[in-house]
Amino acid sequence: MESDTAVNVTGVIKRFDEVLAVNNLSLRIKAGSVFGLLGPNGAGKTTTLRMILRIMVPDEGSIEMLGRPLTESSQDRIGYLPEERGLYTRMKVREVLLFLAGLKGLDDREAGRRVDEWLERLELNQWAAHKVIDLSKGMQQKVQFIAAVVHRPPVLILDEPFTGLDPVNAGIIKDIMLDLRQKGTTIILSTHRMEQVEMMCDSICLINKGQSVLDGELAAIKRSYGKNTVRMEYEGDAGFLDQPQVVAAVNHFGAVTEVKLCPNADSQEILKAAVARGVRINRFELVEPPLNDIFIEKVSGVAHA
Repeated sequence: MESDTAVNVTGVIKRFDEVLAVNNLSLRIKAGSVFGLLGPNGAGKTTTLRMILRIMVPDEGSIEMLGRPLTESSQDRIGYLPEERGLYTRMKVREVLLFLAGLKGLDDREAGRRVDEWLERLELNQWAAHKVIDLSKGMQQKVQFIAAVVHRPPVLILDEPFTGLDPVNAGIIKDIMLDLRQKGTTIILSTHRMEQVEMMCDSICLINKGQSVLDGELAAIKRSYGKNTVRMEYEGDAGFLDQPQVVAAVNHFGAVTEVKLCPNADSQEILKAAVARGVRINRFELVEPPLNDIFIEKVSGVAHA
């Protein structure tokens, strides 16, 4: 396996009775990168993550991590933040973190030092003696994040890491993730928040019905679609967008409107129509399609703007 590969999934198949949850899936996740594992509900993402974690074993195919086949000891080299919190809610925050750090092989002294550093970094030190159940959902999510990273794993799996976090704390977690990446940690990110994927991920794999339908470097994927989307802000009647030979679809976001162009259409035709109707254009930008649109198109087979 290539030396720059952190996780290599080859031809993996997983069945549950008559259900084929993962169907001949292959992934190569580059070391030191942020990799997005995407897909609709029920696509096979969680099953794939559990096989990488060795919670489940593939029926067919193989998985290697850091150049070696998965073993029971591989789990100690992975940090995992599950979508559903796995904390002991009746334990105190510092106690549960020390317990989980010990399970990953840290001695009491080192575990205490690292836990205290993380509690301070995430502004939870004043809650260290409180029971987990007394914390807000956002604070519990930060505790769960500490549990995932406290043993400094080279591979970090984050399943919906921003759940329950306000914008400020989501920004703190995002900055920590990018700092860990800079230090060489490989991050596998599974989320439905496409804007986070678009800003953070180097590569992605979109799976649907257990199969890969799109994978590769995110920048290259977006370039392959070309600049076929107009992002605009305007004042006036939207009738100027009623041009079926030019406009394939329209998506309104309040102040901002995104317009998907028909193949080979000239975006200037939209501007001409706006001027003819007396519509004021405050913003007009030709861009690559947002990842959200690519996701919907690949999963549903319907072009969407």
